[in-house]
Amino acid sequence: MKIPFFHKPKSSKELEVIRFVIKEFGYKPQRVSYFIEALTHKSAQIDSKQNISNERLEFLGDAILDAIVATWVYQKYPELDEGQLTKIKSKIVNRKSLASIGERMGIRNHLFYSQGRSINLSGLEGNAFEALVGAIFLDAGFDHTKKILINTVFRKHLNITKLLEEELDFKSALFIWCQRKHLHLVFEQVGEKFIDGKAIYEMEVQINRTSYGKGSGHSKKDAEQAAAKETLALMGEL
Repeated sequence: MKIPFFHKPKSSKELEVIRFVIKEFGYKPQRVSYFIEALTHKSAQIDSKQNISNERLEFLGDAILDAIVATWVYQKYPELDEGQLTKIKSKIVNRKSLASIGERMGIRNHLFYSQGRSINLSGLEGNAFEALVGAIFLDAGFDHTKKILINTVFRKHLNITKLLEEELDFKSALFIWCQRKHLHLVFEQVGEKFIDGKAIYEMEVQINRTSYGKGSGHSKKDAEQAAAKETLALMGEL
């Protein structure tokens, strides 16, 4: 005779965490303990024999988040060089950005911490967000975590266009603007002259073979930046 197997009923704490993760990440936890740990600040364990906090998961989540964002921007912006990709990645994973995502998610409403201490909740939210990324990675693997972050979290809580506009130079911003609208962008040299023995280059922006902004400078890069700036202004993007 088979003895029926009964799952242990979820506690109210576990159910609250599950509902939160489903709502904000679109993912149903398999091992809820990972997520409770991710939301537990070390201050909550001061008077407890259980030595649980989210610091280890935060460490793991930081590494996973860094790898996912690096992979994402590398694939999303093939025309950008290493320095530009680094700027974008740093802008997404910095403390301010992660704290903002955590605040938008309302993580503080689900944190387990000692309310009797003076604690910077904004910092806690950013750290807990990283810990939650670590929890999802342990629970579902890298590929699933990447899909969740890109398709759910970033779409809901990250204004990537605004971040790029704040961080990138005019040429990079124009490349991304054209990519978003599926337009073909080319920088064409249309002139070169010498003044007092120094070269002055003139570059022109061509989008789908139509001429737009022009710019000049002592190097082709400077001329391209000037042409890109003028083009963005013409498009109403500045």
